[in-house]
Amino acid sequence: MRWRRLGDRLHRAALLLAVLVAVVCGLGIAALTWWLLWLAFGAKAETPNQLDLTKIALAVAAGVGAVVALVVAYRRQRDLERGRFADLFGSASRQLGDGDVAVRIAGVYAMAGLADEFRTARRQQCIDVLCGYLRLPYDPVAGANHLVSQAETVDDSGLKVERVYQFRQNDREVRRTIVKVIADHLNRSADISWSYYDFNLNNAVFERADFRSAVFAGKHTSFARAVFIGRTTFEHAIFAGPHLTFREARFEGGPALFDHALFGSTRVEKVERIGYGTTFDGAHFDCSVSFEQATFVGPRTTFIETRCTGARTSFQDTSFQADLTSFERATLDGQHLAFTGADISSPRITFAGTQFEAGTVAFDETKIGSQPRMRSRGTRETDFRGAEFHGTVSFAGTTLAGRSVDFTEADFFGDITFVGTRFTAAEITFDRPKAWVGTHFDWDDIPTRKPANIKPNPWPPEPPDD
Repeated sequence: MRWRRLGDRLHRAALLLAVLVAVVCGLGIAALTWWLLWLAFGAKAETPNQLDLTKIALAVAAGVGAVVALVVAYRRQRDLERGRFADLFGSASRQLGDGDVAVRIAGVYAMAGLADEFRTARRQQCIDVLCGYLRLPYDPVAGANHLVSQAETVDDSGLKVERVYQFRQNDREVRRTIVKVIADHLNRSADISWSYYDFNLNNAVFERADFRSAVFAGKHTSFARAVFIGRTTFEHAIFAGPHLTFREARFEGGPALFDHALFGSTRVEKVERIGYGTTFDGAHFDCSVSFEQATFVGPRTTFIETRCTGARTSFQDTSFQADLTSFERATLDGQHLAFTGADISSPRITFAGTQFEAGTVAFDETKIGSQPRMRSRGTRETDFRGAEFHGTVSFAGTTLAGRSVDFTEADFFGDITFVGTRFTAAEITFDRPKAWVGTHFDWDDIPTRKPANIKPNPWPPEPPDD
């Protein structure tokens, strides 16, 4: 009660301050207007009579009164809107927490409707609640369970302890509804768009998520440690915000489709913070994944320590244009890995320590690195140091460009062909390979035809003695 009285006092004080400011501003405007008119039409030598002064005073008072009335009306309207939002928000929140699945689904639509009606911070607040629901602990196996609770007995330090777990009845349907509502509002054809708001979906669990043609343009979009189960599609999606992360996300039972997606923003941020850019660091694709014809721009694109263990991983015709493109220490396994026709033209490119373990690896017709141009400094370094090439690997028709390409201490063991590769970089190094088995070059029969920009000399490289 005491806090409510204190809040009322603060509210009245704020209103009084607003009225005083309005009065002072009104008087100031009146004085300024009178002075400008006096300068424009000239000052009168005689003193104004009482009637003129009264008219001026009444006009000024009327103007100030109108301003005060407008301030009071605005504040009253704003307070009414705040109270109405609080009531509707509380009602929708209670519905989302209800035990009945139908009530929770109604709560989803109530919260979405509230977000549509209100903008800026209030809309973000509603979005945060829906995202927060998806971040709640969820067991997909029990997603369609009609049980309310489940008990089990465990041995805790020699004592038998009964633990009771509460379930959200039929929670799968509620979550599907939330995902659909969010996806519909992010679609580029949405009547009311939520695209320019932040989405924190860390640790969320998605089942057969469909974000085709979604536009994420908020400052922060995060799917860190999220779990995607079943077919997941972000085809034709646009991630236009400065920060996007799928760090340590897991994709299973796929496929995971990112075809034709656009990642990153070319906007120059006033302060480029650590973490800005697109990251899939530590993500695990335990299913086929495709980024075909996707485009990556912005300050960085990183797949550091990413694991692709599904049958097929494809970056075919993908364009990597970010300032940094990194697949450092990634594990690219499975049956087939394709970079066919990709354009990797970042100023810095690194595949250092990457394990190319797929049955077949295709870099055919891939462009790795770029030469300096009028508006581009070109690729300074392409780093394959310590990379492991096992199985069947083809660089047929690949262009290795830029200032330098470094394969130092790489491991070549399998059927690895550089026949038909265009070595246009200023310097390309294959020094001290860990293994050199099954590699093929155009000059294998006549080593003296090896281009001068390729090291070491003499050729071929020799693995160091153990």
